[in-house]
Amino acid sequence: MRIGKQNAPFTAICTSDTHQIRVRGQDLTGQIIGNTDFTSYFWLLVTGQMPSDTQKFFANAVLCAIAEHGLVPSVVAARMTYAAAPEAFHGAVAAGLLGCGSVVLGSAEVAGRFLAQVVADGDAEAAVRALRAEKKAIPGFGHPQHSEGDPRANLLLKLAADHGIEGPHIAALNAIQAALPDAIGRSLPINVNGAIPAVMLDIGFPLAALKGISLLARTASLIGHLQEETERPIGFILSGAAAAAINYDGP
Repeated sequence: MRIGKQNAPFTAICTSDTHQIRVRGQDLTGQIIGNTDFTSYFWLLVTGQMPSDTQKFFANAVLCAIAEHGLVPSVVAARMTYAAAPEAFHGAVAAGLLGCGSVVLGSAEVAGRFLAQVVADGDAEAAVRALRAEKKAIPGFGHPQHSEGDPRANLLLKLAADHGIEGPHIAALNAIQAALPDAIGRSLPINVNGAIPAVMLDIGFPLAALKGISLLARTASLIGHLQEETERPIGFILSGAAAAAINYDGP
């Protein structure tokens, strides 16, 4: 049974033969290994082009910005999974990534699509009011801890201004923030998941791949947490604390 289109059996990512491996048209052993840093290689894999110096700078900046933020749900899930199944390091990494969604970690993608909509429509206030009419949060704004401003977002946006790369998506982000007091009755700070897509889209990163930024960055963090879990385990402490914090109210 055929499912989906069957008329484009091609890939432009990689090919190989007996003597050579070519990635995006470049010789893996002759041009990439030993010559290309991983961030540039990531950009090449996703876009098919090597990044400019500016693109590489901001890709590095956002990867560092989103990689680590303490014992967030993805980390807790990974460490508890490893505690229960220490033979499955890969499974623990996967457990941490599977919850990358619209509320935590994957929200940069949601904010990016919202920014793209505002850029296309040109009306930030109408977009905000439409979300509030559906009782939805404004993606890219607010933070439970950094209520006076997310320091990561503030720095990324300052770097964007300093490097002169502010474009339509950063403008849309600022327009949304300006519209918030009238639209929802209060102001909200821009969070890192608002700054990341604004910056990345303005330097030419594809909208469809935005979630990959968070996934790649957090993978590095999870590996660090799981390495610590092998030496200083807290997975069962986290599990025990969760059990102690929740009261049973069933029959």
